[in-house]
Amino acid sequence: MIARPLYFPQESIILLIMNRYLALQKVVELESFSKAAAAMGCSQSAVSQMIASLEEELSMKLLNRFHTGVKLTIEGEKLYPYLEKTICHYLVAQEKAKEIQGLSNGQVRMGVLEDIAIHWLPLILRDYREQYPNVEFTIRQGDYACIQKWIKRDAIDFGFVNSHAVNGIKTISLKEDEMVALLPQGHPLAALDEIPLEQIAKEDFILLGEGRYFEPLEVFRSMKIIPNVKYTTHDAYAIIAMVEMGLGVAIVSKLSLARCNYNVVVRPTVPSVMRPLSIGYKDTGSVPIAGRYFIKFLREHLDQLP
Repeated sequence: MIARPLYFPQESIILLIMNRYLALQKVVELESFSKAAAAMGCSQSAVSQMIASLEEELSMKLLNRFHTGVKLTIEGEKLYPYLEKTICHYLVAQEKAKEIQGLSNGQVRMGVLEDIAIHWLPLILRDYREQYPNVEFTIRQGDYACIQKWIKRDAIDFGFVNSHAVNGIKTISLKEDEMVALLPQGHPLAALDEIPLEQIAKEDFILLGEGRYFEPLEVFRSMKIIPNVKYTTHDAYAIIAMVEMGLGVAIVSKLSLARCNYNVVVRPTVPSVMRPLSIGYKDTGSVPIAGRYFIKFLREHLDQLP
């Protein structure tokens, strides 16, 4: 859900400055002036004017336009993290003011993994918004590495991670998700109740690329086994479809198989592979009140989630 825009015809000088920063952030995020304008609820020319005004003030070009989209210039890439921090501090100050006034609304910015976005978020958001209907959400989907980077850059308030896959941030443990072997129907290993990892490693393996860290690979390394990786993709559901077509075997989170209609064989592995899910955040002060309420609400309702 896109945050409500702060662009109004008559504004204080502070809002004028922050709107230019917010406009730049939205253009960079969506890689498009027109999409940024639609998200902010203003005209494309207004966004262009805000960016031009910001570039004039800073005496540098921040964005390059290409046929494929909009990208930061070299100078823009160096400056952008500092502007994101300024935006974060501004939003935190707004949240603190709301907290002092006893308001229950605010904004939550989170990073999520693909299966979390599909199988957890709709359930928890539905129930959370019944209690806090005015809270707005900005949700980014990525892998462990992306989410960790966004947290450190203050682009999000918190994100779902594996605590073993990140560093330099704090984590709160949630629950463990078992990872299971996927086999095509009729595969010789499908006759086994449990699949030894040594056997999986010998098959054509379809790897889920979660940045530099992937739980099955860590277990393979600990066993001094090198899997026969034939395909690598960032989409767990593409992997399930590829296994169904007989292109290889894979190991995916049990959560990603919730409500799965693919015709594949699912088996536990020996040894088992677990994915400890956690909330990652920079520090307590960097999470606005609405975000802290959401994390507390999430932890209280973990038993209701698959």
